[in-house]
Amino acid sequence: MKYPKEYLDEIKLRLKVSQVVSKSVQLKKRGKEFIGLSPFKNEKSPSFTVNDEKEFYHCFSSGEHGNIFDFLMKTKSIGFGEAVKILAAEAGMQPYRFSNFDKKKDLRFQTYKNIYKEYSDYFYKELFSPNNKEALDYLKKRGLEKNTIEEFKLGYVPWKNNFYEDLLRKYSEEDISLTGLYYKHDKSGKYIDRFNSRIIFPVNNIIGDPIAFGGRLIKESKLAKYINSPETEFYKKGNMIFNLDKAKACRAETDEVIIVEGYMDVVSVYSAGIKNVIANSGTALTDRQINIIWKFFSNPIICLDGDQSGQNAALRIAEKLFPLINEDNKIFFSIMPDGNDPDDYIKKNGKENFVSFLKEKKIIQKYIWDHHINKLDKTNPFEISKFEKEIKKLCYSIHDETLRKYVLEDFLDKIKKLTPNQNKRQSYSRFKKYNFKEDYQLLKETKTLHEKKSHFSKIQIKEFSVLFIMLNYFDIVLKKIEELSEITFLSEKNESLKKLIIASILEGNDQDAIKSKISVDYKKLIDEIQENSSIQIILKKKDNEAILELLNEIIAELKELSNLKKIESLEKKLINNLDENSYSELIKLKSQINGE
Repeated sequence: MKYPKEYLDEIKLRLKVSQVVSKSVQLKKRGKEFIGLSPFKNEKSPSFTVNDEKEFYHCFSSGEHGNIFDFLMKTKSIGFGEAVKILAAEAGMQPYRFSNFDKKKDLRFQTYKNIYKEYSDYFYKELFSPNNKEALDYLKKRGLEKNTIEEFKLGYVPWKNNFYEDLLRKYSEEDISLTGLYYKHDKSGKYIDRFNSRIIFPVNNIIGDPIAFGGRLIKESKLAKYINSPETEFYKKGNMIFNLDKAKACRAETDEVIIVEGYMDVVSVYSAGIKNVIANSGTALTDRQINIIWKFFSNPIICLDGDQSGQNAALRIAEKLFPLINEDNKIFFSIMPDGNDPDDYIKKNGKENFVSFLKEKKIIQKYIWDHHINKLDKTNPFEISKFEKEIKKLCYSIHDETLRKYVLEDFLDKIKKLTPNQNKRQSYSRFKKYNFKEDYQLLKETKTLHEKKSHFSKIQIKEFSVLFIMLNYFDIVLKKIEELSEITFLSEKNESLKKLIIASILEGNDQDAIKSKISVDYKKLIDEIQENSSIQIILKKKDNEAILELLNEIIAELKELSNLKKIESLEKKLINNLDENSYSELIKLKSQINGE
């Protein structure tokens, strides 16, 4: 049995040719290609090239040519099936099993695609029917020519149509329902077309097959202006990118692609002659989506609407994707002027002005900085302090260690410039408005409690603090549950309680139910936490945002203290026995502590 084309395409989508080849051939970048010595023939001058855009390698000395599967088969002397297994694992995919289940799934997918294609073809023709002139006029008023409508295969679904009955002649009711194109009416039991009275935009997979739709109303209504196909077995919004199947043809000409908000923005920009434009199919831009985009374009430009909602969305995207950037793959932002979207801007100002506007794009770190600095009270040291902590946290999230160091350094240099030296009188007058008396009292209480409980270690106190928050602030814990799961308490009792709380939360239990559940076996420990957690005094004057920030700090401190304990243990071990592995671990831990 053959592997489904979609499975093989997914592997190729996830893996660049250079990524696979570089495991056995040393490659150097040369323009848009890579070059190296041939793995098929002994040579001193490199004649072996790799082209990621065209997804092939070519050896000029031996004539060998092919894709990633061919490369593994020829260099490792293995069969096609084995090559697929190896590359699927490298791509983080499950191995394809030719079970009855897989065969049935493959057949379902083929049926699914067939229904979507027939639906798309039928309602594309309906758009040009004299009965639906209103829909076609709407698109013309939006500036769309027939060739653009044809290229995107836009369609129109009239309120009364008989296409469901047409489909029933060829497919089962179950097959049709799995597409999400129709839903069952609660009272009548009849199947209703999801896209009734809407312009439809086919959402294609990377090879151009329609597997979902976006729909837009052409008249004012209480209904949502835009709707999307529901997620199905074969359509996941977070994995799909509207128009990437056409935009990828531009990658030989440019490293940039414009990411806009909606279907109409894509179609409008595309029709203006700017072909490298995509949208993220009605969902927040995901890690998966940006990694797919980077496979084709290393410098995407996020170009959202200039209203408040667009600006807020842009910041969320920036902070979410910031950890993923590296020296080869960047992200830029070009937010439209207030009250404009790309469609409006091009109509008012023309293509050339839009292109010029995009040239003023900001790289992601500058965009984040500018967004925050414009709202920051630069005379308030407390705000600056909070801002610095947020920036540091953001920088620490960058996966690329080297880039992380330089971006953080750049941000900190800018922060220093926000606080020029001022005389003591000015500083004092600015600080007077804060209630130091109240804060001093809290600090005094905290210190007293610490002195009373000095028999506990620093780590133990920190663990108690985290557990106190976990026991009393469930909403906050939910936001940090993944990070809390990753840290390990040194105290076995504390660790056991932490795991039980997390497990109970994930099971959907409320705060009272969880407390009741754990109090049976952990009453003594809980009493000890309540009695000895100095943090409870500090929390009296904190809102949820401040508590979350404090929890972040404690988690970071626990990680550092844990590393210091490990360093101490390794140093003692190395005195007696110089072990290479232990020494390497020691160096790594010290580098982490020093922020290297």
